[in-house]
Formats: sequence, C-alpha cells, structure tokens
Amino acid sequence: MSQRPILAVIGGTGDLGGGLAWRWAAAGYTVIIGSRSAEKAETAAAEIRADHPQAEVRGDENAAAAAAADLVVLTVPFAAQAPNLEAIRDACRGKVLLDCTVPLVPPKVARVQLPQPGCAALLAQQAVGDEVDVCSAFHNVGAEHLRGDHPVDCDVLVFGDKVAARDQVVALVEAAGMKAWHAGPLANSAAAEALTSVLIGINKRYGIRGSGLRITGEPSTE
Repeated sequence: MSQRPILAVIGGTGDLGGGLAWRWAAAGYTVIIGSRSAEKAETAAAEIRADHPQAEVRGDENAAAAAAADLVVLTVPFAAQAPNLEAIRDACRGKVLLDCTVPLVPPKVARVQLPQPGCAALLAQQAVGDEVDVCSAFHNVGAEHLRGDHPVDCDVLVFGDKVAARDQVVALVEAAGMKAWHAGPLANSAAAEALTSVLIGINKRYGIRGSGLRITGEPSTE
C-alpha cells in the first residue's frame, strides 16, 4: 500500500491491543478500536485521543471495525481467538490479518502448550480461509512496555506465508518503535508462541517485568 492502511485492533480494549493502538495512533495511523461492545471500544479510543488529540482513532463493534479497516489486528486471549475470528472472518476477506494470539492455557501458563495443528497462527488461517493473508507477530512483547513514547527494548519476529503481507506487518512493528525481523512461514510462529511461556517463567524466576527477545548480529549489506 502506498498510503498507511486503516487499522482495526480487535481486542483493543485490552493491554496488548490498547498499547499497540496507542503507538500506531501516535505514529499517525487511523485506528479503529474493536470490542464486543461499541461503547467500551469508544471509551478506549477516547483515552488514546486524550493523550494524542490529533490522532484519528475511534471505537466500534468488532465486525464493523474489521469491515472499515484495510488491515486487521487480533489481540485477544487464546480462549477468545476462535469466537472472534468467526465474528470478523467475512470482514477480513481480501485483507491481511495480523494475529497476535499466544496459546496460554491457565493455570500453567509457563508451560508450552501448543495446539493442533501446531500453533495458534495456523488455527487462525484455518478459521478464516485462504481469502485472508494471516500473519503473526508481537508474541514476545510485554504489554506493559507499550503505552508511552519511550523505546521498547524488544525485537519482534514476523511470520506469514506471503512476503508482501509480512512486509506490511514489518512496517507496523517499526511504526510502533520496535525492530522487526522476517521469520519465515506461518508455521514457524510455533517457535515464538512457545517462547512466550518460557519468558513468563523467566519473568517469575528472576523478577523481570516483561522480558523480551533480541536478535544479535548485523544484517549483511552485500
């Protein structure tokens, strides 16, 4: 896209979705907060506008938010992934869907428990069908780091079967102030999804508030 896409953040009233929406609104994107309750979504949007008076951000019910957007971002807990995908599936046809779902299964969230067919991202692709280009990212970013204009000390792995779709997500990661890396096809999302449980265990063991991931080394210029 030559212009910035309009973004729908489904689950944008939560910590991760709200933090990402805050950063994208600050970066000049038009953002639609999605929620089951349009009123709740608009309340979350108003909070962002209070911090960024010039931001183009509003709230709406999930399906309407997805229909009005060019690119849809899903930021809900694993237990809510399937019903939310069902609600927005038709509105996502012909678009990129960025799924940030991590398959955490309480109470043992520090234990890796990947679902069939291998990861939550593949579940999302199965749910919405081939007319939607599913990517996944932001699995290893602590939501508490997102609100505010400070740097986020965390890299982001971006997965997807189509490079062009991943390129759009990479641009969103960078707009949110983080380093993005193309990390291969959607099936590879299993690695980042599993790593979230590992990081949760590290946070608990060492008292870290939202440990993250860094890729070392410098890309070749050749």
